[in-house]
Amino acid sequence: MYPTLLELGPISLPTYGVLVVLALLAGLTMAGRLAAREGLDREKIYNLGIYLALAGILGSKLALIVQEWDYYRLNPDHLFSFATLQSGGIFYGGFVAATLTAVWYTRRSRLSFLRLGDVFGPAVALGLSIGRLGCFSAGCCWGETTNAPWAVTFTNPASHANVGVPLNVPLHPTQIYESILSLGIFLFLYTRKKKFDGQIFGWYLILGPAARFLVELFRHHSEESFLWGHLVSDAQGVSILLFAAGLWVLWLGPYRRRAHLAASHS
Repeated sequence: MYPTLLELGPISLPTYGVLVVLALLAGLTMAGRLAAREGLDREKIYNLGIYLALAGILGSKLALIVQEWDYYRLNPDHLFSFATLQSGGIFYGGFVAATLTAVWYTRRSRLSFLRLGDVFGPAVALGLSIGRLGCFSAGCCWGETTNAPWAVTFTNPASHANVGVPLNVPLHPTQIYESILSLGIFLFLYTRKKKFDGQIFGWYLILGPAARFLVELFRHHSEESFLWGHLVSDAQGVSILLFAAGLWVLWLGPYRRRAHLAASHS
């Protein structure tokens, strides 16, 4: 739609970059607020948030390169191109990298991984709701063609040149779908009172992947899944795994809470 927010001579300000920064700031601010509610050290949460953001960016780009390896193998000069830099990458690649970073940080800082998950689950949902607007402005992560009355049509040649979105074709606004769903997930998680550590995180692992699985039904895929073939897309396959992990966290939580209470009274 509007890949460039501002142009001053040779200097241009990409809309995607601005919205990603806003998403990061909103997520960190929310994480700090929830950390205070949890009785956690805000400074450690902010530090972890920065580590997670860097890991998420790196992981998403690496996942994109792996998934599109045939293209990058033939065009190695595009590995560090502006188009690759501006692309949102593969979200779940970033999610996995950020999760591994969180595991490392919690062990190093002697913090509870599940309590941190309760803090960052809503924060990530809020950040994603803003970040997907950046995807919409750049044109990446576009949907399949549709005759729906709410279809969107990209017309800016810069969007096609940067991310390959087709022009003058009515498409599902999948970026907006995920943005709205992520905002709803954030509101649900933020207003929910937890009964045990990991409950908010467990709900995020259920609702976030469920939303992504649904959006993938309307999203354009240029080739079959790298991991799952024709069965489901890569994102849908990972969504199923994370959904199962969320169910496991919610199922295990009450048992852990009762065991903790029993130990404290013994």
